[in-house]
Amino acid sequence: MTTFIRFEENGSKPEFGAPAADRIIAGDPQFRTWSFDEADGGIYAGIWEATPGKWRIVYDEWEYFNVLSGYSIVTEEGGEPVHLRAGDRMILKPGFIGTWEVIETTRKDYVIRV
Repeated sequence: MTTFIRFEENGSKPEFGAPAADRIIAGDPQFRTWSFDEADGGIYAGIWEATPGKWRIVYDEWEYFNVLSGYSIVTEEGGEPVHLRAGDRMILKPGFIGTWEVIETTRKDYVIRV
């Protein structure tokens, strides 16, 4: 039994999704998610991709992510926009409220703890 997981799609099929209709501000953003691990304690890891659009986000979980490609803008309610491109990393903590705007299709890898 191996005790490591590589962050690679390796032909796995993604799950498809989108923001809830009442959260969409602009566009028709669509998601693809490749889930690689779900560990005890509510920890999830994988790759997420979104097409252009803008929607409201509310975080109940803790998330670390690394932008792999694309261009997005994350703005905390009452805060300044944060422009994210390949190589940018961020942690969003429980209680974060704001918007996520995908300018160019964005792909990130992530680790979430609920």
